[in-house]
Amino acid sequence: MSVSSKELAHKSIKSLLIRQSVPASVGILFMTVNVLIDTVFVGRWIGSLAIAALSVVMPLTLLISSLGMGIGIGGSSVLSRALGKGNRNKALSAFAHQLMMTFGLSSLFVIAGIFFSDEMLYAFGAQGEITAPAKEFFFPILFAVPLQALCMMGNNVIRAEDKAPFAMKAMIFSALSNILLDVVFIKIFDLGIFGAAMATALSYLICFLYVLWFFIYRSELRLSPGHFNWNSKLAAEILSLSTVTFARQGVIALLAVLLNHTLFEHGGEHAVTVYGIISRMLMFALFPVLGITQGFMPVAGYNYGAENYHRVRQTIFTAIKYAGMLAIIIFIVILIFAEPIVSVFTNDELVMKDTPGALRWVFAASPIIAVQLIGAAYFQAAGKATKALLLTLSKQGFFLIPLVLVLPQFFGIFGVWVAFPIADILSTLITGVFLKKELATQLKEA
Repeated sequence: MSVSSKELAHKSIKSLLIRQSVPASVGILFMTVNVLIDTVFVGRWIGSLAIAALSVVMPLTLLISSLGMGIGIGGSSVLSRALGKGNRNKALSAFAHQLMMTFGLSSLFVIAGIFFSDEMLYAFGAQGEITAPAKEFFFPILFAVPLQALCMMGNNVIRAEDKAPFAMKAMIFSALSNILLDVVFIKIFDLGIFGAAMATALSYLICFLYVLWFFIYRSELRLSPGHFNWNSKLAAEILSLSTVTFARQGVIALLAVLLNHTLFEHGGEHAVTVYGIISRMLMFALFPVLGITQGFMPVAGYNYGAENYHRVRQTIFTAIKYAGMLAIIIFIVILIFAEPIVSVFTNDELVMKDTPGALRWVFAASPIIAVQLIGAAYFQAAGKATKALLLTLSKQGFFLIPLVLVLPQFFGIFGVWVAFPIADILSTLITGVFLKKELATQLKEA
């Protein structure tokens, strides 16, 4: 165990959260700024229809690459707790299994994407004039998805080693390269949406090369051939926790399918474009809250493995406090500056008219989401897969999808937007009940 990872048991919770969360937040910031700028470039240099194409393709490719994210988070929970218990061999075996599982599963999904591209794209909302640009964007991204999956997996392992600045740099390099290549391929070479796809695919490659460099030259996890001996019990433990993240991404992808079809039905390509902008703001605006959530997990997981439950309790309260404060600030900014924010993406008058109000409704309950995010993350960090899965799926799966199915039948497109804050409130209430019970039992104060 390195000196760096040992500090998770002794340093102040506040300083550990800052050390873990700031690099995670900066990394997420660059990643989401990259998505925003990509959308701005596509919208202004290609057209608003291209934004709709991105809204169709990105959930599909993110679903595939989220295999890496899921295995990264689930495996890193195993890894962090193993390090906390001083079981270095299990930590190394967990890392080896993460590599094998990520590459194998993401490659299978790519093969499926090659043979069933038309069916996949239609299922995710490629209809009417959206179909042609969606297909043009899809294939270059598809072939690079295993690299992105390995990057996402590696990023979580790097944070589990308490080396968050390296994870941050991987995301920064990927984002900056994508922005630069967007200018080259879209603006200079005039390759349209195919150029945007090539820029994104090459940025995945750059991220992968940096992560590979880290594990060769900077990681404390030194693998040997023996660590790659398949262990079904260890693989099942990783998969049980990975399922939490993958199920969430799967539900998010299903939600994207439902939203794209519902919005197209009630408002055509224009409504899909409106949600394309809102979905990118959901990724971007909440980056500091998501950064704290990611920074929280290795601190909580390590101390849970070491049975330092008082530190786990303190970590939960500190993370909720700071994430909640940031969420309130984000809500106020969205409330006041919705119109200027939307104007950055497009000058289409119809989109400008409808998007700001929808954006405010979607973010209406954001001040309370810290409880839901940190609560679900705690159960995953502690290795409690069933509760983590239940709470992770609560917002999108149990509430948002049913609400999107029902409310537009009575309120039209407005029913889609108001479904978001209702789902946030209900999922936060349920998470609060689970977390309160955990604090009164497993994490009860001495």
